[in-house]
Amino acid sequence: MLLTFGTVGLMTFETSLERQGFVMLIGYARTSTLEQEAGLEAQRRDLEALGCDRIFAEQTSSVAARKALEEAIEYTRAGDTLVVTKLDRLARSVPHMWEVLQRLEAKGVALRIVNMGIDTATPTGKLMLNVLGGVAQFEREMMLERQREGIARAKAEGKYKGRKPTARAKADEVRALHAEGMSMGQIAARLGIGKGSVHRLLKGASVASA
Repeated sequence: MLLTFGTVGLMTFETSLERQGFVMLIGYARTSTLEQEAGLEAQRRDLEALGCDRIFAEQTSSVAARKALEEAIEYTRAGDTLVVTKLDRLARSVPHMWEVLQRLEAKGVALRIVNMGIDTATPTGKLMLNVLGGVAQFEREMMLERQREGIARAKAEGKYKGRKPTARAKADEVRALHAEGMSMGQIAARLGIGKGSVHRLLKGASVASA
């Protein structure tokens, strides 16, 4: 057997040894950037207690990209099970949950949601997840319908003013952080707005002061 000792070659060799002939439990843990590190460690402990062979963890908001989740899905192989302590640790929305589930099913990988007692490796688990997903989608559609009705009623009564732009509402914070020397990318990450919005706000402030 020919072995390469470069970093990539060594990692590939270690992974192949780790995966040879083994069906694994792959854990995924997540907390938002606002939550404490203790929350992430608690999830790690729970996943370790369940016997997870490998755990991927990250701190990221509910709407941000989830690199560790992508790595976890990529790491799984047919017969494995991806384990999460709660559904909201895994998916940001019902459509996102279905997307993740379909990708796992395409690879022959099951999903286990601990607090719900759901394991898609079983017919009952698949049925439960389908029912829960359907109920969640129904509730969201009802909420949106009530929201549309409320807006229409407010418009009819002349009370609807529309949604205040999120980025514009943070203009003062953007300017203050920029004055402190933070880059546009850092400001965008701190305030949860787009880098383009930061650029427009700063450009507008420069024009106004000229």
